[in-house]
Amino acid sequence: MGAVKVLVTGGCGYIGSATARWLSQRGAAVTVLDDLSEGHRSAWDGEFVELDLLDRDALHQWAERKEFDGVIHFAARCYVGESVQQPIRYWRANVVPVIHLCEVMQGVPLVFSSTCATFGDPLTPTLAEDHPQNPVNPYGATKAAVERLLRDREEAGEGAFAALRYFNAAGACPSGEHGEHHDPETHLIPLACQAALGRRDELTVFGTDWDTPDGTCVRDYIHIDDLASAHEIALRRILDGGSSGAWNLGTGIGVSVKEILDAVGECLGSPVPFVEGPRRLGDPECLVADPSLAKAELGWKASYTDIERLISTAAVWHQNHPEGYSS
Repeated sequence: MGAVKVLVTGGCGYIGSATARWLSQRGAAVTVLDDLSEGHRSAWDGEFVELDLLDRDALHQWAERKEFDGVIHFAARCYVGESVQQPIRYWRANVVPVIHLCEVMQGVPLVFSSTCATFGDPLTPTLAEDHPQNPVNPYGATKAAVERLLRDREEAGEGAFAALRYFNAAGACPSGEHGEHHDPETHLIPLACQAALGRRDELTVFGTDWDTPDGTCVRDYIHIDDLASAHEIALRRILDGGSSGAWNLGTGIGVSVKEILDAVGECLGSPVPFVEGPRRLGDPECLVADPSLAKAELGWKASYTDIERLISTAAVWHQNHPEGYSS
């Protein structure tokens, strides 16, 4: 990236910190902004400011003294179930900060952390960018709303954007120094690792009678370093004058819940204890990306396409950090 000055909001979170490290290692001057409500300070050891993006006056006061070439925006709430229970909180937390950012960063290109949840229930075996956006929960709806806001902002001549819709973020830093730590943890791979290591009770597999090869749900798992590289490429594209747009980020390979549990057990040398439970309301049977547009227009494709290789990075993190960043 060279000496490009980049602001990464939510840069102490799981994907945000991975992207901040990735950019910094490639020469960018990265400033991380985070309120630490979800992130971990030890996930990032570079320039840092603790600030709540909902505090418009504090953001304006701080940003008046700063100049950035680009912004990568991760800061958001991201639990689907919680969004259904607390929709107002999600609309405020996920949309208002982007409005505040756009006010103080007029003309500055912005890369947005979006999600496949903007599509809603899948109508096709794999999801391409032209799939209808019909989110079925407040989380997906807030992300779709921000995509629209960024399109409107660009059409008004106030800054280019890239919206990156990822599927199931997974894995950890290959060095084993950084990884996934949520509270509460809801993602399958860390839950499976913790269960295999005896650090939590058996998992519940929600439905074993789906119309899939082994009866369990199928998802597309994308390594955080692959996501980080996509953010760098997308930012470079719009900084170089390329057109704005939205791209789906995934491997294009579906992996079932049982396949994940088997791979985790193999990596850790201990089977993942689980019980079968009923289907969860709102769970799609299969959610897999069609990443061909990202390859064609961004020149990006996932490098972690082998699920065992991806899981091995997560396994090392959980073995060495039994309490996550609290270790």
